[in-house]
Amino acid sequence: MKRRDFIKVTGLGVAGAATIAAPAIAQSMPEIKWRMTASWPKSLDTLYGGADVLAKAVAEATDNRFQIQLFAGGEIVPGLQVLDAVQNGTVEMGHTASYYYFGKDPTFTFGTSLPFGPNMRLNQGWYINGGGKQVLDEFYKNYNVISLLAGNTGCQMGGWFRREIKTVADLSGLKFRIGGFAGKVLQKLGVVPQQLAGGDIYPALEKGTIDGAEWVGPYDDEKLGFNKIAPHYYYPGWWEGGPILLAIVNLDKWNTLPKNYQAVLTQAGAFANGWMMSKYDQLNPASLKKLLAGGTKLHAFSPEIMQASFKAAMELYAEISATNANFKKVYASMTDFANDGYQWYQVAELSFDSFMARHGLS
Repeated sequence: MKRRDFIKVTGLGVAGAATIAAPAIAQSMPEIKWRMTASWPKSLDTLYGGADVLAKAVAEATDNRFQIQLFAGGEIVPGLQVLDAVQNGTVEMGHTASYYYFGKDPTFTFGTSLPFGPNMRLNQGWYINGGGKQVLDEFYKNYNVISLLAGNTGCQMGGWFRREIKTVADLSGLKFRIGGFAGKVLQKLGVVPQQLAGGDIYPALEKGTIDGAEWVGPYDDEKLGFNKIAPHYYYPGWWEGGPILLAIVNLDKWNTLPKNYQAVLTQAGAFANGWMMSKYDQLNPASLKKLLAGGTKLHAFSPEIMQASFKAAMELYAEISATNANFKKVYASMTDFANDGYQWYQVAELSFDSFMARHGLS
């Protein structure tokens, strides 16, 4: 789909324009200028690039009448303060990972990825058609924002470590940079979680302030240079099986947008989402090969660590659900959708993917 096709959702395509008087068009397409702050540095052409694709799609679909100026993390506010900037109206919208704000309420984690939660397709299926957006926006309303789908990285890696991590005992006292709510799970296993924005991770790893770090996957991780400091690269990132990235919009500003601009913005976010997923699918395979050729040591987390992490996660969810009604409601919605989805995946897709992973196309 071409970006200019988004204009069609507004009813102002070529055929429609011929039947609408010029003054009516002007009234329905006012000139609006917004600002969007992202959690990402400009160097990450996947994450920051997704926000840029969104902004350009909106401009192109409206003949530049609706313009969104994009700012990288740190240019207006730090990367982990995007929600605050949007909530209080410093900017009209932001591009971020909802789970960064779990300290305000653990329910924020569902807007990105729950540890041992759905994979990419199930997470998005839940958000789009499984009631996820509705229950999340009901929660986000308490913070004066609304959410739009605007990206997904696919299943992430488990991070970079200076030394091998073979047993649960090896996690004790480990200072590990990890985004969002997953740090609460790892705390139960003795890890000391550190939440740092992308641009701050390399210096902390280099100085030894942290012992390890996770970010996204091979392409982004190589760009940030983690392989130069920590040789051991683990998988899978069980805390992010298919993390959604959202465009969050100030609710008051959203409500003042013309309906056709709301539609354009929503569709531009969906376009950026598809672009980002395909970009990672394009770039990660070659980047992993390059990392391995350069000396990176690839490891799977041991079954012991995986089982202990899963058990800790389930205990944590039960504890929070007992006292947090928002968390309990969203968790139930997501779990019902994902469990049905995984039962179906076992029938066709898992067996097919497993066969193809072994045999390839030739």
